[in-house]
Amino acid sequence: MFVIVVDKNQNPLMPTTPQRAGKWIKSVKATPFWKNGVFCVRLNVQPSDGYKQEVVVGVDPGSKKEGFTVKSEAHTYLNVQADAHSKVGKKVANRRELRRGRRSRKCPNRKNRTNRLANRNRVPAGTRARWDWKLRILDWLSKMFPITHICVEDIKARTIERAKKWNQSFSPLEVGKQWFYTQLQKRWEVLILQGWQTKEIRDRLGLKKSSKKLSETFDAHCVDSWCLAYHTVGGEPTVENTDLLCLSPIPIVRRELHRQNSQKGRKRPRYGGTTCEDLVKNTLVRHVKYGLTRISGFGKAGISLYSLEGNRLCQNAKLSDFKVLTRLNFNYRSGISSSR
Repeated sequence: MFVIVVDKNQNPLMPTTPQRAGKWIKSVKATPFWKNGVFCVRLNVQPSDGYKQEVVVGVDPGSKKEGFTVKSEAHTYLNVQADAHSKVGKKVANRRELRRGRRSRKCPNRKNRTNRLANRNRVPAGTRARWDWKLRILDWLSKMFPITHICVEDIKARTIERAKKWNQSFSPLEVGKQWFYTQLQKRWEVLILQGWQTKEIRDRLGLKKSSKKLSETFDAHCVDSWCLAYHTVGGEPTVENTDLLCLSPIPIVRRELHRQNSQKGRKRPRYGGTTCEDLVKNTLVRHVKYGLTRISGFGKAGISLYSLEGNRLCQNAKLSDFKVLTRLNFNYRSGISSSR
């Protein structure tokens, strides 16, 4: 267990132990704060030692869950398991169907236009959202750790028989990962390993991967991301930290022209919206009854609050019932540590 440390300008420094961080807070040398579920301290004085070790992030991509491990040669600082961003493609298709349906009704719509994206190199919206989600997590980690290297497990698309170039030319998976690698190389040193290489590292270290891929445990995905980080930076061949932080993308509902299905009287009321009374959806608040919750909507009865796990708590909260803390970038929760 380590505490994240940043300087006065929010630049990341090497993490420290909880005991030292506690002494800094008591002597007013540091100010504690939370950053999306991770406890951090900000130094109020000039750091005595600006030396920074090499810190690597191992990335294990997946279709449902993904693993991230932040590690140096001496310590494992953080294990993150994130839910994949996998619903944008269906939303884009649904938006297209609704737009076409409005053209046959007497309601606002834009005229049809030619496909401006034809014959252009682009990443499909659903694929772009998947890989951009990984970049957002890495950007969040880079604000807490002085990251120098990124090690990613390469993924392969299904090869169609008698079409060997299909992977490179037509697969959104292949196009998306190349865009992802290009973005990584602009900021860090990048190392790419194949899946069989990750398995060899895991077997050599005597680690086992769980067959329950959807379980929120270290052995599900972070064991591979740890092996990737270990291969890059080295260190002790034993896992010292199996604590898990689980992340999931927040389902943001943008304002729509009206509801998809008509209501009583064949009316389609407006739906959505992200702001109300100077508050924004997905803002973290501390409620007098429910504790840490997030704002998820605004109605006639009041403000709707959801738990960090995604369960609705109430729909009639008042401004006087909670204290506004910060804007959330994603939902977070604690996972299950390994018994290793």
